[in-house]
Amino acid sequence: MRTDPEGHGPVRYGPPLPDDGLAVLPELTAVLAAAAGRRRAEPVGGGAPLLEAACDYAARRGLPAEPDHVAAAPGAPSLLLALTAALGGDVLVPRPCAAWWAPYARLLGRPVFHVATPAECGGVPDPYALLETVRRVRAEGGDPRLLVLSVADDPTATVAPPEVLHETIEAAAGEGLHLVSDETWRDTVHAPHETVLLSPAEMLPDRVTVVTDLAGSLLPTGWPAAFARFPANGDGDGLHARVLDVLTALGARIAAPVAAAAAHALTEPEPVTAHRAAVGHLHARVAAAAHAVVVGAGALSRPPRAGRHLYVDLGPLRPALTAHGVGDAQDLEDFLTARLGMPAPGGHRFGDDLGALRVRLSTGPLLGGSDEERAECLTSPAPLELPHVQRALITLESVFDDLRDDAQRWEPPR
Repeated sequence: MRTDPEGHGPVRYGPPLPDDGLAVLPELTAVLAAAAGRRRAEPVGGGAPLLEAACDYAARRGLPAEPDHVAAAPGAPSLLLALTAALGGDVLVPRPCAAWWAPYARLLGRPVFHVATPAECGGVPDPYALLETVRRVRAEGGDPRLLVLSVADDPTATVAPPEVLHETIEAAAGEGLHLVSDETWRDTVHAPHETVLLSPAEMLPDRVTVVTDLAGSLLPTGWPAAFARFPANGDGDGLHARVLDVLTALGARIAAPVAAAAAHALTEPEPVTAHRAAVGHLHARVAAAAHAVVVGAGALSRPPRAGRHLYVDLGPLRPALTAHGVGDAQDLEDFLTARLGMPAPGGHRFGDDLGALRVRLSTGPLLGGSDEERAECLTSPAPLELPHVQRALITLESVFDDLRDDAQRWEPPR
């Protein structure tokens, strides 16, 4: 992977989680402000109110937990770093995967092996590819112990079907792997009443640690808070203790005012759930419109089912992109970022092949350039008809349609 003076290296640069682009819910701002005068630090791993709220939140999703099997930290990355350090061995991740997964393993000097995903979805390795990778790594002297996956996925915005997930879980269990299930985006499913989302912890409770970053649906990305739910057995006890040791060594504790806001959000009072539902509905509509634009221009993209993003493969438009000097994902990132006026991180940021012409596009920048415009999107009954949203979608359509037209001109005669 390339590096350059801007720091676009495999560890130093990673695109942030897709932001919702909207103002913080006033109720959460009030809770944070009320706690701003606290002088005492939040304990490493989280204080009792936060842990109890996290347990109740998990239980409402079919994952009962006790506070001594939960740990909180300032963001999911610190939890994954601690889990990777505690578990040891080599790490397996799907290709592509969230941009922040692999760097923490590499930071610890742990080998990371990417595994192909099935045709239906991203976020979860294909079970046969997983078995093949594990056996190859062991044959070469490696020690695969940890598989990180996500049912509601960043970057692909897909939701893994239960039957696909079940086959992958069976394969992982048969090989004795511990699983970390990143469930940051589970509450951002676009059609929650039509989508079956199961946690790996429901299928393999003794070997799955669930990690949830609250930036997915409850807190702004600038207020880092996350929690992990460990298996309720002896192995989970030991892993929980080792993770707390690592968090202590790192000084990774949530700021007390953020912990107060996180605990409040995790109780899911009506203003929080109503806001989350409205934000989710808005981004689902914008993502569907953006998906229609890119597919209409001849690019490939699975329909977005969760999150605030979509993952686009511009391989069919390669002739046009080649004419613009775009030969790989880094070139494509630079090209689209400049043309669209919004971040378009290349697939190589997510562990995809550098030569593949893939990008993640976020929906937040399509909501407008000012706080007022974005707020209007949230209250409008027809946000796609707002002038600033239409302008953003027209820009997206213009860039992709130009590439389609150029690609057709560059096609060799038949």
